[in-house]
Amino acid sequence: MSEIWDPHGSLQRTLWIGGAQWSGKTTVAEIIAKEHGLTVYHYDYHDARGHQDRRIARRVALGEPVGDPTPDHVWVEQSPEEMVSETLAGFPVRFEWALDDLRALFTGRPAIAEGWGLRPELVAPLLDSLRRMVVLVPTEDFRHHQLHTLPRAGALNVPVTNPARAQANRIARDRLIAEDAAQNARRLGIRVIEVDGTLNATAVAAEVAEHFAPYLGAATAA
Repeated sequence: MSEIWDPHGSLQRTLWIGGAQWSGKTTVAEIIAKEHGLTVYHYDYHDARGHQDRRIARRVALGEPVGDPTPDHVWVEQSPEEMVSETLAGFPVRFEWALDDLRALFTGRPAIAEGWGLRPELVAPLLDSLRRMVVLVPTEDFRHHQLHTLPRAGALNVPVTNPARAQANRIARDRLIAEDAAQNARRLGIRVIEVDGTLNATAVAAEVAEHFAPYLGAATAA
């Protein structure tokens, strides 16, 4: 494992759930945490809220416009491929902010960090064992199921001039980013679990917990 600043050993103890949007990462992490008395770090929450000041400060330092781009620019005017390129390019910077959060989080037990920005190629240098990470990706059928049953997945809740195109771009972007995450995970030897809906969230969580079993302690062994 590479030498990475970890003053409290928090990163060394972290368990990682990466992967795609709408694959159940948050639900699975919370089920495991409740069962085994762990702490969960929700990447998406911090990325969308707590890191906004850092995002603005970085733009100032780089001489970039301070304000966020317009919703139309983000969701309507770009192609899915352009959106993917921009998102992937931004993940390393956003990952460093997540690591700063985790460095300050000391727990006696492992913490679970979950989120789509916890990319396998970024997490891999932190791992002393590949069993500390799993990547969840939905099958195409399960993605469609989530889009039709989860309100936050089925509609993009931002003001745009062309909602249908924005949602189509979002779906295409998320599909491509999921494929990239799975490809990188397999290349690195990190386990990929395809979520197809045949198992409920509790069963998927049990499968992930079994993967993490060496780090969950006596509760798993019991």
